[in-house]
Amino acid sequence: MTLAARRARRQESYHWPGFVDAMATLLLVIIFLLSIFMVAQFMLARDISGRDSALSQLKNQIAELGELLALEKQTKKTLEASLAALTDDLTSAKGEGARLRGLLDASKKQGLGASGKVSALVNTLAKEKKLGAQALAQVELLNQQIAALRRQIGALQAALEASEERDQKSQTQIVNLGKRLNVALAQRVQELARYRSEFFGRLRKILGNRSDISIVGDRFVFQSEVLFAKAEANLNFAGQTELGKLADAIKQLEGQIPVEIKWVLRVDGHTDADPIATSKFPSNWELSTARAISVVRFLVSRGVQPTRLVAAGFGEFQPIAQGATEEVFRRNRRIEFKLTER
Repeated sequence: MTLAARRARRQESYHWPGFVDAMATLLLVIIFLLSIFMVAQFMLARDISGRDSALSQLKNQIAELGELLALEKQTKKTLEASLAALTDDLTSAKGEGARLRGLLDASKKQGLGASGKVSALVNTLAKEKKLGAQALAQVELLNQQIAALRRQIGALQAALEASEERDQKSQTQIVNLGKRLNVALAQRVQELARYRSEFFGRLRKILGNRSDISIVGDRFVFQSEVLFAKAEANLNFAGQTELGKLADAIKQLEGQIPVEIKWVLRVDGHTDADPIATSKFPSNWELSTARAISVVRFLVSRGVQPTRLVAAGFGEFQPIAQGATEEVFRRNRRIEFKLTER
């Protein structure tokens, strides 16, 4: 078909179908709903961030309460040890007082009323009574301190239980928010997969059923011979024609995918395992990268937004076929297009 015939046919196909207005209205409604979804996502993310901060503060408070409780328990043990020692001293003092009273009574009964000895015994007994009174006072003080300590431990236990309950509630809320966020993210991934499927379907119709252009998994694959001469990175005329069709499909895709979905079209360059070493391309890595960049630059020249394109070179290190035959080399020399999230 001549170029004039193609232009005439293209001009005849330009018309304004009646359903375009309806489709535009539907697109505006979808964009509005997606905007509401993004606002909800933002509020959800902010809520999760606030709850994480509150949970962190709550955990710090629980740690401080735990340390204070451990310190109070250690103090309680020290006071109880002191109380036990004072109790032993009081018991010993009481025993010594009883012994001295027995000696005094025995001395009086036996008529050993030497005044000096009796006075010494009386003085000793008075000292023991004084020591006993002091010990009793200390024991009473220790009992009061222990009672106060028990009240503090009770308050700390109550505060710790309340903190654990709040922590459990916060954890439950965070789990629920995480589930909601995962559902939302899964929906976005499914939505991008749907656009990818539609995009590849549109490309299949545009480019036709060619054996050197195929879909492999989530990638659209061009054999290098479609776009480049051997060991070259400059697009040939046939390759520019095919990539022009691809550019038109990408521009249509840009207007259909919602702005909140951060997507890019990654252009991956691959070569065969046959080594190359020229002044322009010291290795297959440079060749594969240069070919990917050439494709990206051409798409940009045809109106595709640079922010939607990524160029990557893999050299011979990601083959899709194994072996050293020419057929294997031909399959591995390729340019892949992958629609993915940024």
